[in-house]
Amino acid sequence: MPSDELRGPDEVALHARDVRFDWSELPMHWVPGEPFATHLINVLHLLLPEGEEWFVRVFGQAVPLIKDDKLREDVLGFIGQEAMHAKSHQGVLDHFDAHGLDTRPYVRQLEHLFGRVLGDRDEPDERRREEWLVERVALVAGVEHITAFLGQWILDAKALDAAGADPTMLDLLRWHGSEEVEHRSVAFDLYQHLDGRYLRRIRLFAVAAPFFLWLWIRGVKYLMASDPSLRGAKPRWRDLRRSARRGLVPGFWQVLRLLAPYFRRGYHPSHHGSTEQAVAYLASSPAARAAEQ
Repeated sequence: MPSDELRGPDEVALHARDVRFDWSELPMHWVPGEPFATHLINVLHLLLPEGEEWFVRVFGQAVPLIKDDKLREDVLGFIGQEAMHAKSHQGVLDHFDAHGLDTRPYVRQLEHLFGRVLGDRDEPDERRREEWLVERVALVAGVEHITAFLGQWILDAKALDAAGADPTMLDLLRWHGSEEVEHRSVAFDLYQHLDGRYLRRIRLFAVAAPFFLWLWIRGVKYLMASDPSLRGAKPRWRDLRRSARRGLVPGFWQVLRLLAPYFRRGYHPSHHGSTEQAVAYLASSPAARAAEQ
């Protein structure tokens, strides 16, 4: 069970914010003149709706197993936030689909992954069903390590503002990123509460991290090939290096370095990222402020 010390003094009560975004004026390349950087970040809109709906289903099944009232409250807040994330990113996909970039074939593959491969199993034995649930909670904890890094990155990515990136898209990404930082400890704490074995945690992360990166690479290739204005253009490694040098996307080695802390026995998500910065952005976010009012 997570200790109060690890939770940290900047802990906040998690709650979903019923945000709304207007995509009617969103350009296809919302980082002006940067289709690669745009679509590398756009992969999030493909992965997150299906992935976060899966998080919600898995954690909903885990709630009855929680014996700590504070952790149960945090998990319920996490579920509410993830459900709103999935809904908000779906609006971007609907906008792209309506403007000639058909995301549905790729999304159908993700539906199969999260619905069939990682979905519930018809196990007659209750112990085996619970073990499969704990495996998936551990998998979510690993993915949340990555999404918390991305959340902190987008909060710090001032180069996107300087490049003239669409302000509504930046607000979506930073609202979402702030909540990822805000709830970054919940999945890990839940896994520690239910099982906590170190070898299981790193085994599943060693599978999840490369697979997540592979899905991302496939997503960039798909979006660029499907973008009607790019005429089948392919992403190149030099595009990644150039965009990363400008601060428009996370760099490849930067992403690899983020993976290392998760393998430490003493790792805890509260040691990484700034809750204060996340809360400050949520207090100024146009969408979050409108939702609170």
